[in-house]
Amino acid sequence: MCGLAGFVSLKQQSSVENPKSVLRAMNSLISHRGPDGEGTWIRDGSNVGFTHRRLSIIDLTEQSSQPMVHESGNSLVFNGEIYNYRELHKESVSDGWRFKSDGDTETILAQYAKHGNSVATRLRGMFAIALWDESKQQLLIARDRFGIKPLYYAVVDGVLYFASEAKALMPFLKEIATDPNALAEYLTFQYTVGERTLFSEVKQLLPGHQMIVRDGQVTIERYWDVQFNIEYGKNETYFIEKLRELLHDSVDFHIRSDVEVGSYLSGGVDSSLIAALASNSLGYPVKGFHGRFTDYPGYDESNYATLASEAAGADLFITDITASDFEQNIRKVIYHLDHPVAGPGSFPQYMVSKLASDQVKVVLGGQGGDEIFGGYTRYLLAYFEQTIKAAIDGTSKNGNFVVTMESIIPNLGILREYKPLMQQFWQSDLFGPLDRRFLRLIDRSTDMQEEIDWSQLNLDAVHESFYEIFNNRANVAKEAYFDSMTHFEFKTLLPALLQVEDRMSMAHGIESRVPLLDHPLIEFAATIPADIKFKGGQLKYLLKTAFNDVIPSDITNRRDKMGFPVPLKEWFSGPLSGFVQEIFQDMKSSDRQFINADAVLKNFENTGQFSRKAWALLSLELWQQEFHDKASSYRAMLK
Repeated sequence: MCGLAGFVSLKQQSSVENPKSVLRAMNSLISHRGPDGEGTWIRDGSNVGFTHRRLSIIDLTEQSSQPMVHESGNSLVFNGEIYNYRELHKESVSDGWRFKSDGDTETILAQYAKHGNSVATRLRGMFAIALWDESKQQLLIARDRFGIKPLYYAVVDGVLYFASEAKALMPFLKEIATDPNALAEYLTFQYTVGERTLFSEVKQLLPGHQMIVRDGQVTIERYWDVQFNIEYGKNETYFIEKLRELLHDSVDFHIRSDVEVGSYLSGGVDSSLIAALASNSLGYPVKGFHGRFTDYPGYDESNYATLASEAAGADLFITDITASDFEQNIRKVIYHLDHPVAGPGSFPQYMVSKLASDQVKVVLGGQGGDEIFGGYTRYLLAYFEQTIKAAIDGTSKNGNFVVTMESIIPNLGILREYKPLMQQFWQSDLFGPLDRRFLRLIDRSTDMQEEIDWSQLNLDAVHESFYEIFNNRANVAKEAYFDSMTHFEFKTLLPALLQVEDRMSMAHGIESRVPLLDHPLIEFAATIPADIKFKGGQLKYLLKTAFNDVIPSDITNRRDKMGFPVPLKEWFSGPLSGFVQEIFQDMKSSDRQFINADAVLKNFENTGQFSRKAWALLSLELWQQEFHDKASSYRAMLK
């Protein structure tokens, strides 16, 4: 895993002014992504240039340094890992390619020589690549299927700039301004749902997409998508056996490394499973890493992490995270994120990554399991309402529902802690259209009516974007509520969580890998009927059943998993109250557009405690301070 950046002129035969200065500034802003080396390449004529920071994981020699320039004139920068590089290497040797390195980078050049612009379809892994074809005078940029690796771009004065992180584009923007459409999405979901970012001039290349720049024209196309083509003719045993085969295979590929591999251990199903499978495949115990909060009851999950480590035979390293850690590091978290996203879990992830970086350079995580196999409690809450409606209407067997009222009852105990949410969820529009009900369940903007000037934002456009994805019958052909819910979050929430996964690990110069996001596995998972994945309303039923011999029963049967719980309610009303209020006072003095700072301060002081609203607004203000208020310092990097 590394960091890349570069530029290409969209004006034919036109060079970029001061290309060395341009690349020097970009390289500096992504330096944390690659502590092991750096390189720069500028094409004769200065219309194309690449820069790269290296984190050496596979083939640690100089032969795999980047940018990698072939004798044909083709040049490549690459961020990520191609796990099937050995197989591709062997294939390319048979085709006559003479390798000068033993890593995965050169395999991309070799595969491009044979497959051209379809090269991304040949790659099994996580990646963002930028490849200049000298003979075609063409730049190809591609991002992996799930968005594990990031790629941002901006077009300014006829030059396309691109980078692994949006901050590397800041020196070139005419102004660092907020995109109101993206802000409306963030306030609704705590992430954006398309190519927009909170920076008005910066876009992200979407997962499974590639960009081709040729003759001054920019073309973006999708090369991969997930399709829910359900296999109704197979039984549960078939899906269990196939799932075991594919996940074992994925883990075998994901542990390929020339450095030591460790694993995050949260105490949940996914990370526990991955750690156990990795230890088994490696033939020795992996090192596990966990963060806990011990100052307040209800936030310490280290006992489950200990159970998982014992099952995997892993050595467990634990960091105790405090309010002081939050105060000292939250600005760094927002800086590395580029923009606030996906809830407060990014902070403990930052702290655990820091812990892991003292021991390993590669760490495995369980990201993706909730979106693929249905692990979020809101799925059960949404389904509970629909089973009641179906039982009343007599429509339980019409295909829209995968559980019956009788079968779901034993699993409702997991909703015990969600009674306040249920009261809010059911206070209006009960039994309404499924898409509108799910939007209501995930919409976080409803309690920010006073704090936000909604007259400047277009919520209708946000809702339209939601409905377009949720009701997309090209991906989810059958009207299955479960598939529609998981598909929406696979396409929107998951990339946001992967942004956190990437940035928080790279902030400390380590590589995070996610074996549950392997495209053969995902393509298979999309064929599993919902009534097998979500049997009887049991969250992650199939995954737990398939690996009940691997995951400790106390973990598979637990009903109190909270994700990555952070005691912000206690901190914000206690030791961090003054810290947070000072930040909101800064918001008021800065007269932020879209924000009513008086209402923010008033409501925070009245409640004196944390809510997702406080987190969202705090993150937004710190983002404004880091990027908007420091715009001149970013521009000064070019001088």
